[in-house]
Amino acid sequence: MRILVVSDIHANWPALAAINEPHDVCLCLGDLVDYGPDPGLCVRWAMMHADHAIRGNHDHGVAQGIPVVGESGYRYLTRVSRPLMWSALGQDERRYLLQLPLTRRVTLGGRRFLMVHATPRDPLDEYLMKDPAAWAKRVQSADADIVCVGHSHLQFNIEVDGVVVLNPGSVGQPRDGDPRAAYAVIDDNRIELKRVAYPVEETVARVESSPLPDRAKRLLVHSLRNGRLPEPAPALAAEEPA
Repeated sequence: MRILVVSDIHANWPALAAINEPHDVCLCLGDLVDYGPDPGLCVRWAMMHADHAIRGNHDHGVAQGIPVVGESGYRYLTRVSRPLMWSALGQDERRYLLQLPLTRRVTLGGRRFLMVHATPRDPLDEYLMKDPAAWAKRVQSADADIVCVGHSHLQFNIEVDGVVVLNPGSVGQPRDGDPRAAYAVIDDNRIELKRVAYPVEETVARVESSPLPDRAKRLLVHSLRNGRLPEPAPALAAEEPA
């Protein structure tokens, strides 16, 4: 069985469309919306192609109409892009985001999967990087062979006390300095962390023609082209990322 795992698409349709990976099952770990210019296309793709999907913190915020406060980094980008998400999604897309579960358990190829956007302790908001000691505390009660997570936008594949923790990285908004779309493929017993180049300038052109403020356009374009935001000013560096 060949399983495609995607996460953190963030309304970047050219990045999502570039993933042309043969698979039997698709797992989507959330954050279809915010930041990018094409939320409707990305939500529709998930509705049609994701066999099992869960809700990310951005899906939750958009579906519930939750405003964001913040003036730095990705929190600022969330604040200014979210109203555009509300107007771009139809009732079916909103309803789809609303009905996505926070967690999902599936058994595929005889292996037990737990899908959460962030961590089993806090499915929506907790940031955890590639830290085996920290993950050991989170997977103690996971009751799964593979825990699939997103949220940090950083790829990793680690084994902790017999449990695999897999983060496929971000399709549409990588934060590791590599702007290519990130995803993972599980092929029988082998896990591959993969990247694919996509026409970044198509997304850039859509961002630049959007009604976002000029500052937001500059930040998004830098992130899309460089796989990260510019270094924040010292006074703003401590603000929590969105």
